[in-house]
Amino acid sequence: MPLLLVASLSSVVYQFADKPEEEKMVTINDAIPGQNNELTREENARGWISLFDGKSKKGWHIYNNTSDGSAWKVVDGTLFFDPSEKKDGKTVGGGDLLTDDSFENYHLSLEWKISQNGNSGMIFNIMEDKKYEHTYDTGPEMQVLDNMGHPDAKIIKHRAGDLYDLISCSKETVKPWGEWNKAEIKVSKGKLELFLNGTSVVSTTMWDDNWKKMLAGSKFRNMPDFGTVKNGHFALQDHGNQVWYRNIRIKKL
Repeated sequence: MPLLLVASLSSVVYQFADKPEEEKMVTINDAIPGQNNELTREENARGWISLFDGKSKKGWHIYNNTSDGSAWKVVDGTLFFDPSEKKDGKTVGGGDLLTDDSFENYHLSLEWKISQNGNSGMIFNIMEDKKYEHTYDTGPEMQVLDNMGHPDAKIIKHRAGDLYDLISCSKETVKPWGEWNKAEIKVSKGKLELFLNGTSVVSTTMWDDNWKKMLAGSKFRNMPDFGTVKNGHFALQDHGNQVWYRNIRIKKL
C-alpha cells in the first residue's frame, strides 16, 4: 500500500556522534494520521486478522523466552527495535520477536522501514523449541536491508526482498532506508510467494525435490529441520540495528 509522506508531518533527527558507520543511530518520526494498525470493515469481512494493535506487544514474545523483549518498543504505532542499551556487547532485552500463534496456509502483510546501514528480517514457518537456538534454524527469511549501505547487499540472495540465501528478487522494488516498504508473504499448500511494494519478487514451491536441492546448496545445508515446518510461527528479527514494523496482519488461506 503506497504511502504519501507529508513533509510537514515528517522529521528526521540524527544522533551520529563519533561512532562507526554501523553503529550510527537515527530516530525517524513520520507518523501519518490514519495509519493506526486497525483493520477496515472490508478487511475484516475478507478474513484479515491484526497481529499488532499499535499500542502493545500483546500476542508476541521473544523466541524461546517468556519475555516480550524490552528492546522492542511500541513507538508512534510501530514495533520499533531499539538496540541502544548494551551489556557485555549484547542488546539488553533483545532477541527475535515471535508471534504467540502459529500459522499454516496464510497471507501475511506488513510494512517495514530500516535505519541507515541496517539489517533485519521477517522469518516465517518457525518451530519454537529449545533444541533450536535460533528462529532461522527452522524458518526461512524474507530479507529486510538497506541495500545502499549494508555490506550484505553485496552478496547475491542477501538483498532486501530476497528469500534469504535461497532466491534473489526477480525485480528490486525496495525503497531507501528510512522509507516505508510493504511486504507480503503467501504460503498455500507449499506454494510460496513474496511481494515487495505490490510486486511479486519471489515465487517457488516449498518441500518438493527442487526445494530440498536448493537448501542443500545453501548456508542452511547443515540444518536438517530448516525449511521443513508447515505450521509455524512468524518472527521479526533482531539483527542489532534499528528497524520499524507496523500494520501487521494475516489472513488464513
